[in-house]
Amino acid sequence: MLLNSLISVAVLAASASAKFFYVGVAESSGEFGVYSATKQKGFGLPGRFGVDYSFIDKKAIDVYVDQNKVNLFRIAFLLERMCPLSYGLGAKFNETHFDYFKEAVDYVTKTKGAYCILDPHNYMRYNDPSQQPMTGSIIGDTSDNTAATTTQFGAFWGELAGRFKDNEKVIFGLMNEPHDMKTSLVIQNNQAAIDAIRKAGAKQLILSPGNSWTGGHSWTEGTDPSTQLTALKDSENNMAFDIHEYLDTDFSGTHAACTNSASKLAGVTSWLKQNKYKAMITEFGGSNATECASMLSDFIKYMDANDVYIGWTAWAAGPFWGSASACCTDSKNWGSLEPTSKASDGKPGLYDTVWVKTIQPLVPKQLVWSGLSSVNGGNVTAKPSKLRI
Repeated sequence: MLLNSLISVAVLAASASAKFFYVGVAESSGEFGVYSATKQKGFGLPGRFGVDYSFIDKKAIDVYVDQNKVNLFRIAFLLERMCPLSYGLGAKFNETHFDYFKEAVDYVTKTKGAYCILDPHNYMRYNDPSQQPMTGSIIGDTSDNTAATTTQFGAFWGELAGRFKDNEKVIFGLMNEPHDMKTSLVIQNNQAAIDAIRKAGAKQLILSPGNSWTGGHSWTEGTDPSTQLTALKDSENNMAFDIHEYLDTDFSGTHAACTNSASKLAGVTSWLKQNKYKAMITEFGGSNATECASMLSDFIKYMDANDVYIGWTAWAAGPFWGSASACCTDSKNWGSLEPTSKASDGKPGLYDTVWVKTIQPLVPKQLVWSGLSSVNGGNVTAKPSKLRI
């Protein structure tokens, strides 16, 4: 039955979509510059902005908004830069670093009129990103005396949300890809963050991740599944779930061949419908291999056919990728979704071979361009020629 659904979706025109409110690309570079082959704790921290890491290239944002008509960007940053190790996780920020981050968020939201997901790219860990995603102490792990506490995580989110509470185009992505921990702890940390955000007076959309890398295919599986996140409560009723899904053989987004179809989302889609939840898929991708074009198209059309999905961001663009690939190339340097990115041999990068050819035609002609970020979206229109910011 699912196969028949995919086939029928394939004939739909992308412009007919009225269920996607927010669509765009993940901006990955703010978490760069900390990898250490020797697991040297603190390596690359705080790092040099513009040399070791950055957040966006404004000209690339211009291309995506003005030419490609997308209205959403997910901007990654590191907790250890926002809250240096000497401070610890919490409400005390490195103000210089915050100002760089805010400049990027303001450019997306205030200058370009798009929406922005704030993305602490930390895998629910803090204190050692030297070999992310595996290093660092799990936040809230009371058996680890080096771990930041759930209370500290809440304090961090209360402070960050308070600083952005008046920017209606911000979306709070609580954490990138928690993994190898109890789902009860994911729930505990998520709830602390939600409560702190609302206490700070911020009413915007919150995206809550699940466990197991927040994978859609694994959401309902195992003895400790993410289906337990029904326990989460939001006083503003403005929360959706943050889901990731790649099409390669192990769902990691590292292999060129696409082998897993959108049918792997059947379980989580059913769960979302049964519980009257919504979700965004804020990471997905495939390579420029022949089979990936049709599978990526079917993946986006599957989301479009199921109104529990309110938006998506493809993985990934970012100013520091160069010829390296953010996704799905078996470590080959085929470029990224950054508009200026080229493969190492000078040929067109994945922006040209995947975004332009496969993803761009499925960007809806109408999206939400004004109002508070919301699980219920808002009025969908063509991108206005002049946006009221």
